[in-house]
Amino acid sequence: MPATAIEDYVKVIHSHTEWQDAPITTGQLAQRLGLAPSSVTEMVKKLVVAGLAEHEPYGAIELTPNGVALALRMVRRHRLIETWLVERVGYSWDEVHDEAEVLEHAVSDRLLNALDADLGFPVRDPHGDPIPSRDGEARRVPAAHLVDVPGGRVVRVSDADPDYLRELTEHGVVLDAVVRAADVPFPLRAAVWVAPVTA
Repeated sequence: MPATAIEDYVKVIHSHTEWQDAPITTGQLAQRLGLAPSSVTEMVKKLVVAGLAEHEPYGAIELTPNGVALALRMVRRHRLIETWLVERVGYSWDEVHDEAEVLEHAVSDRLLNALDADLGFPVRDPHGDPIPSRDGEARRVPAAHLVDVPGGRVVRVSDADPDYLRELTEHGVVLDAVVRAADVPFPLRAAVWVAPVTA
């Protein structure tokens, strides 16, 4: 079982439940990874045998404590690299995901910790997702979907679609901007999480 595949699987399983409570199913995991459901089912069985996940046939997939720990290590790597690419290399927020997907498996812990220090120990990535600390702690800001509230301060934007990120930028929807739902086209609202504006 290749280590990179294991890392990718646990990271996606964890990310699915980071901003909502429903656990991921095999079908959803296959869709997120762009793989055949049969391939995903076999890999999930291997994750269960390795003690990284729990799964009953036709049920949802949940990570064990060991699976969560590995997922948080990979999330930390991915998000620190995305932050470094934006802050130090000049990438825009819609360009970093694919680069980070490759680099997260190649960067040593020493280099990763150096990047973290150079960046001033950031707590969120360019999309507002929390960056776990070295000990696996991540602080998520309470937020609501922009489709469910009239507006607020942007605290997170989904990085699933680079085109959406570019469109959101054109509409002035960036981290910490105060936005009204009525000013953001409907399809884009589903990619935005906001917090109440405080005085």
